[in-house]
Amino acid sequence: MKKLVLSGKRIITGQGSLDVLSEMNCRRACIVTGGQSMIRTHVIERAEKLLEKSGAETMLISGIHKNPDFDEVAAGVRKLQTFHPDMVIAIGGGSAMDAAKGMVLFYEFPELTRENVLEKNRAGAIPASRSVGLVCVPSTSGTGSEVTRGTVLTDRKQKLKVPIMTDCLRPDIAILDPELPMTMPAHIAAETGMDALTHAMESFINHNMDDIDAGLAREAIRGLMKWLPESVHDGTLKAREKVHNYQAMAGISFANVGLGMVHGIAHSFGACFDMAHGLTNAIILPVAMAYNRQDAFAATQLDELSDDCRVEDIVEAVDVLREKLGIPASFREAGITEKDYKNNRKLLLEHAMLGATMVNPVKMTKESMEKMLDRVYYGADDSRIACG
Repeated sequence: MKKLVLSGKRIITGQGSLDVLSEMNCRRACIVTGGQSMIRTHVIERAEKLLEKSGAETMLISGIHKNPDFDEVAAGVRKLQTFHPDMVIAIGGGSAMDAAKGMVLFYEFPELTRENVLEKNRAGAIPASRSVGLVCVPSTSGTGSEVTRGTVLTDRKQKLKVPIMTDCLRPDIAILDPELPMTMPAHIAAETGMDALTHAMESFINHNMDDIDAGLAREAIRGLMKWLPESVHDGTLKAREKVHNYQAMAGISFANVGLGMVHGIAHSFGACFDMAHGLTNAIILPVAMAYNRQDAFAATQLDELSDDCRVEDIVEAVDVLREKLGIPASFREAGITEKDYKNNRKLLLEHAMLGATMVNPVKMTKESMEKMLDRVYYGADDSRIACG
């Protein structure tokens, strides 16, 4: 038996769906957002007016960084403790949503700390319900955080990303308004779109896959392969809306099924070098998918995707897509110096073996992971890979 959850209470889609904020049943709403994008484009101002129309008082927490950490979340919790919201609304990219989820978690359950949260979660000590409402409004099209039960926070001291997965973090409402991703510059559309493709592909080859989530992941992959280039290069409303919806489908799938070593490695590089999550995934994805063909189930699934997408080889097609979108082929090409890579290689290896890597279709040893790290750093064809 397997329990599947497709979302919280509801998903609202379509142009102008942000207007549903005027119908929110809350008295005090805290809005959490990232840098200046949502402020500069007046999305936050519009959201505040809609909430005020519903009779709610609002407070804004802005300036969330691309890899939110525990200190940033703790600072937000202190603001919540002063404001006493009955609803938290994340408007922005995955970082804003992850931070908002973290704030809700530590505000709702003050007994939790960065030191004990994972232990408490493993022990089933975090209730599934909460009193504070949680609404997520993504402005980028990749993380799927608006439909998942998790958040990822960075421990700067350890250079470690900490995934926290618990039912109370699943947003009550996800608002997929295609007008918001229209604000994305092309490179962000590319990186976040490849993040969504990673979610769909990793879940599709995961041994925990089921028929319902396979349908979601398969259609997300087909749709992203078709519409992501237009979304990046032309930025049409239709393409941005398609990608926005497909990334949520990918999010639902991986939330039920799990991921793989692309995310294990991406979290390692992202925490160590403060890199954007979508970019790290995009670099690793084709290399890891090719490696995972050693597994019979993964190979069969990838062959099915080749047929579905009408390409000779889906892995090669993804690599061609990466190149067309202007995404580097390696971390060296992305700007990490060889000195910095070698100085951090031991830490990268240790952290890459954690998290989603543990459910990768091909079981990874430290020896095989060392070679994989060299592949994604130098580039898959570089002669230095064999040196280990």
